[in-house]
Amino acid sequence: MKSVKPGRGPSMMGGIIGIFVALFGVFWTVTAIASGAAFMAPFGIIFVVIAIIQVIYNFKNATGKNRYSQFDITDENEEPDPLNERFGEKRDTSPRGAGGFCPYCGAKVREDYEFCNVCGEKLP
Repeated sequence: MKSVKPGRGPSMMGGIIGIFVALFGVFWTVTAIASGAAFMAPFGIIFVVIAIIQVIYNFKNATGKNRYSQFDITDENEEPDPLNERFGEKRDTSPRGAGGFCPYCGAKVREDYEFCNVCGEKLP
């Protein structure tokens, strides 16, 4: 049965954009100091620090085995959801029976249901 789980949120592209933001921060800082507006230099330093944090987070997430993400549709046999593993959520994936799920839409159904109460499909 397919299920929706968090997908691949932070990515390699976010890390690359972070590098450009860091370069902009360096440019901002150098320009502010060179033009005599040194009071504007801390903003460039803040850009650089935030960009470095984002680059590390995005590259680590993009290359890690159990990555955090926004949405992803998977089978129960595919890669596990790292957030469910971390917080210990247990899910009954049996197609029928007490606490079973509709194989068409994933809604929870009881053993005595003949049709799904959400999508209306006939249950196996």
